[in-house]
Amino acid sequence: MADFSVCPICNLRFLTLELERHANSHFDDEDIDKDFELAQQIALDLACAPSSPPYIPVDDDMQCETSSQKDRESSFLKSEAKNCNPGGKDIDEKERILSSVHSNETRPQIGQRLMDLLKNCLELETEKTTTILCGNVDHFQSSHSEDFGWGCGWRNIQMLSSHLLKQRQEAREVLYGGSGFVPDIPSLQRWLEIAWKRGFDKQGSEDFDQAIYGKRNWIGTTECATLFRSFGLRARIVDFVSREIDIRSSGVGKCVGNMAPQVYGPMDRYLSKGKNVVSKAVPISYDVKAKPKVQQALIDWVWNYFADNKSRISGNHGILVSQKAPLYFQHDGHSRTIVGIQMKCQRNGPMQYNLLILDPGHTTESLAKSLKGNFGWQKLIKRGVHTLKKPLYQLCFLDPGIASGEEIESLKNLHSIRVEA
Repeated sequence: MADFSVCPICNLRFLTLELERHANSHFDDEDIDKDFELAQQIALDLACAPSSPPYIPVDDDMQCETSSQKDRESSFLKSEAKNCNPGGKDIDEKERILSSVHSNETRPQIGQRLMDLLKNCLELETEKTTTILCGNVDHFQSSHSEDFGWGCGWRNIQMLSSHLLKQRQEAREVLYGGSGFVPDIPSLQRWLEIAWKRGFDKQGSEDFDQAIYGKRNWIGTTECATLFRSFGLRARIVDFVSREIDIRSSGVGKCVGNMAPQVYGPMDRYLSKGKNVVSKAVPISYDVKAKPKVQQALIDWVWNYFADNKSRISGNHGILVSQKAPLYFQHDGHSRTIVGIQMKCQRNGPMQYNLLILDPGHTTESLAKSLKGNFGWQKLIKRGVHTLKKPLYQLCFLDPGIASGEEIESLKNLHSIRVEA
């Protein structure tokens, strides 16, 4: 039997599989104001109306109405909405609709949580190591038919969201209107647009013309932080920069690199924004003879981030489970999610570190298969210091708690923490 759901905007019934596409169609720019005004009335939001609307008898067997009836009702509802909706409550209505339309991201079923599989493999290693992992994180893969080549930033946001929804009750209550699920990319794009309209990262939003829905532009840590900050989460950005590198933007296209570096940091120079449909990397040049010293600074920072006092030991192999959220990890041309870090003691030598990373470019099934078989997963997940060959790196991390009051206003302006080495 077919599964039907009701659209929260127009109250029409659709196949559940088609509901998301239909609901998103109500967001078309040319009709968005009208749609949300109608939605408010259809939902019988009478609290702000001066009086009840006139009763119009309707035949139960009637399947449609004349165009003149539609025109009269549309005109009446639009005028009523203007009277009872001063101050732009349409943003609140957009949030309500987005949270009520169950457009959660579907992903392959692997039977067991990926982080549990990773922990099992780490416990089977024979070398003496200490590993710190975050709690549950779901892997979200890029799809060749949907976002391959441009969607890694959105996929990392989904991974961070999966952790927050399952590990932090206070975040679950505020994220995505309290819907409790991880939205798909089109819905995340709508949420980011709402954040911009609320005044978060106003300067950065101008480079997208305040519109990202339906576009295939690359995004980065700035957009990640903006999205989470709009829900009151304390998202921060940290840049790792070598003092030996002199960065020069080529000036191709309109990009965040043209902004004040103390606000956004150098990594955003790699991101193409504006009206382009398909993202293209913004070329930058640097002294190829320079030897960046940011790798160890990055490793030290990540270790200290995860190694908080609330970590607890899991198993008998020096595996600690941190209360910290995963890290959005950005570098030239790609972004990934850091879910932990491993330290190995070497005889008569320095400590050896490996970042533990989930890459949107890998398929969830291949990751799960390699972890279940305890074969080949190291090449997919472990990244040693020697693999960090980029001149610049950027992280987005989330401090605990939910902001309120004046702090919310301060979160609207982004500033990055700069670590030079």
